[in-house]
Amino acid sequence: MINHLIGIITEKSLPSVIVDVKGVGYQVDVPMSTYSELPEKGEKVKLITHFIVREDSHQLFGFLTKEEREVFKEIIKIAGIGPRVGLGILSSYSVSEFISDIESDNHDALVRIPGIGKKTSERLTLELRGKLPKVAVTKPENDGKTDLLNALIALGFSEKEANLKSKNASNEVSLQENIKEALKDHRNN
Repeated sequence: MINHLIGIITEKSLPSVIVDVKGVGYQVDVPMSTYSELPEKGEKVKLITHFIVREDSHQLFGFLTKEEREVFKEIIKIAGIGPRVGLGILSSYSVSEFISDIESDNHDALVRIPGIGKKTSERLTLELRGKLPKVAVTKPENDGKTDLLNALIALGFSEKEANLKSKNASNEVSLQENIKEALKDHRNN
């Protein structure tokens, strides 16, 4: 198993990055939560990894924390839920928010995740309750700019353009208003 990689980011293209470790480039798929926190190309990074070997593919998944990796591993143990859905879950949630929703049977929040329907959300809560790592269920301090960045990238903005829009966004208005403003500016350009 490849536990972690420490190297230089040579490429970033959602949903993966290429990490050069002493001349070997590893393609690592990452959730949006990790992608948005990664340093720029040419900078050093450490990714906690999970390696999946299948008949037809070998895939390496990367995370910034061990907790993220452990939650991912528990998610993909569930029948019918693969690594893509696992990444989708971790792209939509912080680990603490996901654990909180699992422990409190919050199906309304879970079904908002792409690829998760009512039956899948019920299976998630049934099979994961009590199995996920205990992490503080405090929301990290976030001025909303990371959420805006993730939303704009998901809407098709380039990473550079999304970074610029999120840096220039107002903290005085809601996330939805900032998204509307970014879309309006994008249409006018």
